[in-house]
Amino acid sequence: MATVRALVLLGVLLMTGCASSDPATAPSTAVARDSDSLVVAVRIAAGSVSPADVRLETRVGRPIEIVVDSDTDDELHVHATPEHTFPITPGNGQRFRFTVDVPGRVEIELHYARRTVATLLVRG
Repeated sequence: MATVRALVLLGVLLMTGCASSDPATAPSTAVARDSDSLVVAVRIAAGSVSPADVRLETRVGRPIEIVVDSDTDDELHVHATPEHTFPITPGNGQRFRFTVDVPGRVEIELHYARRTVATLLVRG
């Protein structure tokens, strides 16, 4: 199962790396879903952030993993119950894992870039 998950994530990261910086043409494939977790690949490069406010669904207690490739410092905020904050530094493959305990709408945003990466609909 871990090998399948790694291959899916690698494919997502490769597709995201080739993504256009134009939101109108950027692919929405920066997300991998498997039975265990929801994985969102985030790329911060040359002032652009991908994905941009992608809408996703998940369930309470399901692990969510954000994998970040970045060329700059930032801070990832998860506005959920409980809230989470993760420091981002320049580098590839930074992994941040969390769960959401309360159903509802959860925004994942970059503090310094002032961009929403994803909005999760968390079901009970």
